[in-house]
Amino acid sequence: METGVTCYARGAFLPTSVSSSQHSTALVSPSSISPSFSSKSLKSSSLFGESLRVVPRSSLKVSRTKNSSLVTRCEIGDSLEEFLTKATPDKGLIRLMVCMGEALRTIAFKVRTASCGGTACVNSFGDEQLAVDMVANQLLFEALTYSHYCKYACSEEVPELQDMGGPVEGGFSVAFDPLDGSSIVDTNFTVGTIFGVWPGDKLTGVTGRDQVASAMGIYGPRTTYVLALKDIPGTHEFLLLDEGKWQHVKDTTEIGEGKLFSPGNLRATFDNPAYDKLINYYVREKYTLRYTGGMVPDVNQIIVKEKGIFTNVTSPSSKAKLRLLFEVAPLGFLVEKAGGYSSDGTQSVLDKVIKELDERTQVAYGSKNEIIRFEETLYGSSRLKGGVPVGAAV
Repeated sequence: METGVTCYARGAFLPTSVSSSQHSTALVSPSSISPSFSSKSLKSSSLFGESLRVVPRSSLKVSRTKNSSLVTRCEIGDSLEEFLTKATPDKGLIRLMVCMGEALRTIAFKVRTASCGGTACVNSFGDEQLAVDMVANQLLFEALTYSHYCKYACSEEVPELQDMGGPVEGGFSVAFDPLDGSSIVDTNFTVGTIFGVWPGDKLTGVTGRDQVASAMGIYGPRTTYVLALKDIPGTHEFLLLDEGKWQHVKDTTEIGEGKLFSPGNLRATFDNPAYDKLINYYVREKYTLRYTGGMVPDVNQIIVKEKGIFTNVTSPSSKAKLRLLFEVAPLGFLVEKAGGYSSDGTQSVLDKVIKELDERTQVAYGSKNEIIRFEETLYGSSRLKGGVPVGAAV
C-alpha cells in the first residue's frame, strides 16, 4: 500500500508545562575535520550523546484519503523527531536535521552568553576563546560529522569543501553560514544560522531547487528552528522550549500581500536609479519599514508575518555581497516552500546554477505581486506576469 505524507495545523499551540531546568553548558572539544577523522572520539560528547529518537510506526496518527492511501499527519505540538519521522522516510536526512538542531540549540546558548568588547564577541570552545561565529562554525562541523550522513560540508567562513566522512550514495552535502549577522551580536539584535542540504557529493553544478532541505536557526527573544523539506509542502517553525526540546509551533504555506519592506544595500540607490525608484515607491505608499541588518530575521519575518518583501540590490559602485550557496539559495528554498517567491531580477534564485562556492548575487524575496513589482521596476518586465505593470514600474 502506498503511503503519502501531509502536514496540518490543529490551531495555536501553547506548551502546557515547561521545565525550569537549565541548558547544559558542557563544552565539546574541537575536532579536526579531515577524511581520516574517527567518529569514535565523539561518543562521549555532551552535545550529541543521546541516540536519535525514532517514533515507533504504530504510534503515528494516520487517516485515509479518498484513494485509500495512508496519510501520516505532522501536527502542531510534535517534537522535531516526531515531525521528521512523519515527514520523510529518509532516515539519513532525519539524523542530519536532528544533529543540526542540537548544534543550533548550543549555538543559541553561546550567542546568549558571549562576552562582547572592542570589535569581537567571544565564547569558550573547549580550552579556547573564539569569536562566537567561529564557535558556531566548529559546532556545525561537529554536528555534521556526528550525523554520519554528511559527505561534504562547506562554511561561508572558509569556502572550501571539507570531507565529513559520510557516504556519497544516500548521503548529503551541506553548505552553511554559521552566524549570519555576527557583526550585530554586540548590539543584541537577532542573528541566525543558515544551511542548505543537497543530495550526494556536489555543491557546485547544482541549483537551489536541487536541495532536499534547508533551514535557519534564529537566535532572538525566542530561539526557533525554521525548516523546509523537499518531500512535504510548507515551511515549518520549531520553538526551543526551556527543557531543551524543539516543539513544532507553526506551518507557513502562503505568503500574501502586505505593506512591509526590508531594503538591504540602500547605498546602491545612489547609482541605481531603478532601485531608487522602487524604494521611493515603498515610502510613498506608506509601507512599514522593518530592517535589522541581519538577513535571517529580515527574511524570517516574511515567513512568520506571511507578507512583505526583502531586497538586496547591486549597482555599479556597490557589488553583490550575498552568497548564492550559503545564504541566497537556502533562504530561497524556505521562502518558496512557504508559498512565496524569489528573484535575482530575471529568474528565481532556485534556478541559478551554482558555479562557484563563493558566487554572489542580488536577490529579492516576497509575495508574488511584490516580486513582480521588483522585476518590472528593475528590468522592465516580469516572468511572473504579462500586461499592465504593477506600482513602481509605471
